[in-house]
Amino acid sequence: MAGRYAAIPGVEAVALAGSLAAGAADERSDLDLYVYAREPLDLEARGAVARASAGAGGAGASRLEVGNDSFEPGDEWLDGPSGRHLDVMFRAPAWIEAELDRVLVRCQARVGYSTCFWWNVLHSEPLFDRSGWYAALRRRAGVPYPEALRRAVVARNHPLLRHTLSSYLAQIERAVARRDAPSVNHRVAALLASAFDVLFALNRLPHPGEKRLLARAEALCRLRPPRLGERVAALLAAAAPPSHEVLPRAAELLDGLDALLAAEGLLPGGHGRA
Repeated sequence: MAGRYAAIPGVEAVALAGSLAAGAADERSDLDLYVYAREPLDLEARGAVARASAGAGGAGASRLEVGNDSFEPGDEWLDGPSGRHLDVMFRAPAWIEAELDRVLVRCQARVGYSTCFWWNVLHSEPLFDRSGWYAALRRRAGVPYPEALRRAVVARNHPLLRHTLSSYLAQIERAVARRDAPSVNHRVAALLASAFDVLFALNRLPHPGEKRLLARAEALCRLRPPRLGERVAALLAAAAPPSHEVLPRAAELLDGLDALLAAEGLLPGGHGRA
């Protein structure tokens, strides 16, 4: 696959990422390829690669999704010989360079998943690298977690958990009172996204993304709230269908996170337990 993309003019690098690159794939895992090109690739050229993989007949040929830009520019299909789901994403080198600049130079956080693109570069396997650009990008990514970034992630995400007027916990409380199950689940998911963003920053680790999040936190994070898995499970169980137990279950999880932040001198604005 990398060779087929390498034959397209303008392609700078192809990298394998996701669970296959991390050695954590199972039978449900797709194959994530990232194709870096200086200019947007012609859809016909992209389609030719996909059709060659999917084959002339069978399920693969009928499930081609070329130009599927729902999340980022990409193509998806089922490989004919293996049946493997291929998910190919197309990125500009300048874009990923800017993402690394955002976190490693400017130390700017986001609401949830602040550093997942940094993780993506660190935990990818280059399959084609025309000029050595991708190797240089990975060397640039292989630096210690900046302390200013660590503090920025906490400062951006922690107040949203339960300390602002429109915090996730406040929104969950209102949604529970209204018996609005979709809203409860939506806000619980957002709360967990920001809480894990804080947790990985606390441990000076780039965020690994949304999949296998709890397992990765328990395997990689030296500092983590007590009974993390049990408390996340209890929160999710209380959220679907929603009950008033979702509020104390969320508070238990956040109390443990706050204790860790306080011990590290990272608790913003003197925030403690609600």
